[in-house]
Amino acid sequence: MDVATEQEWSEDRLHFALGPGSDHPAELNGAIGPLAYEFVHLAEMLAVESTVRGVLQRVVDAARIAVPGADVVSVTLRTPGGFHTPVETDALATRLDEVQYELDEGPCVEATRTAGLGMTFSADLGAGREYPRFGPAAARLGVGSVLAVGLFPHGGDTPRMGALNVYSRKVDGLDELDRDIAFVLSAHASTALSATMASTAADLESAQLRQALSSRDVIGQAKGILMERRKISAGEAFDTLRAASQALNIKLSKVAQTLVERRADI
Repeated sequence: MDVATEQEWSEDRLHFALGPGSDHPAELNGAIGPLAYEFVHLAEMLAVESTVRGVLQRVVDAARIAVPGADVVSVTLRTPGGFHTPVETDALATRLDEVQYELDEGPCVEATRTAGLGMTFSADLGAGREYPRFGPAAARLGVGSVLAVGLFPHGGDTPRMGALNVYSRKVDGLDELDRDIAFVLSAHASTALSATMASTAADLESAQLRQALSSRDVIGQAKGILMERRKISAGEAFDTLRAASQALNIKLSKVAQTLVERRADI
């Protein structure tokens, strides 16, 4: 990307201060403009979201408000089984996404495979050449233009996890400002998703550790009971539990738990 000139910076700062659909800068008086406020509010909401679906729903709702040309918005996610749409602002967005999954063609699919910034765009889906099969199908569903921005990771040959998809019912309904805002929103989504998934993985690992420690504790109790009642060694007690587990086709920890709970019957 070329280095922006000072004039370009000034114009871009003005766009940001104006907010979508505004003609004049807001009276500041210590406040911030509507677009900046929306980003701040989104960041606050993402900070307290604990689920992937919650993060994505916040982002598509914000995109519907903050992207001037957006009529419907969705998120595509890539999974081992293929693509799917976990969140959207309108059922039409999901239908448009599904057409792309079926055809393996379209901006939301290609954004997950596009290097660099991961932007895909069509100003006129019905007449454009970008998507010869999806474009006319989308136009028949009442959509004129679309943009999609890939969600992390960036660069390299690694496919992206998904894409933020923005649809307009109008031809030429999405412009450079829409694309810039979509980029910022996709960055918010990627950062929040990374944090949420890391937290989820840590929680899962912690839960698995607690479960492992609990299982080891109950197995130890069961061994102690067998050693006391049968006057056998620790190794022999463990072999007895393992043999019962294999014979009953029940987990060793479950056999041990049952023995501990019914120790009075032994």
